[in-house]
Amino acid sequence: QVQLVESGGGLVQAGGSLRLSCAASGGTFSSLTVGWFRQAPGKEREFVAAVSRSGSNTHYADSVKGRFTISRDNAKNTVYLQMNNLKPEDTAVYYCAANRRGWAAGTFLKRAEYDYWGQGTQVTVSS
Repeated sequence: QVQLVESGGGLVQAGGSLRLSCAASGGTFSSLTVGWFRQAPGKEREFVAAVSRSGSNTHYADSVKGRFTISRDNAKNTVYLQMNNLKPEDTAVYYCAANRRGWAAGTFLKRAEYDYWGQGTQVTVSS
């Protein structure tokens, strides 16, 4: 069973930066496709970014493209989400998720395709 633990959230002013981490245990990390999702109050949980098993492929939601960068360190069993130029509309609980499906399946965009989820970390961006 894979366990995911997010960290790095907090309160930041608009234009600032945060780096979220997602630490995995209980499985072969390099076999996992990993994604970040977020959920703002009263809204659906939405896709933010995903990275393939090797880290060679990434994909971003249009709303964060050019501001957020997802990366992974398989030696440390950790995925990162570097968030720059944060905006108030980025305020949400951010969740890390993982599945064993390959990148080519194109399932990394779909919340229902992820089998493992972390507990979430709050990101608040003040204006």
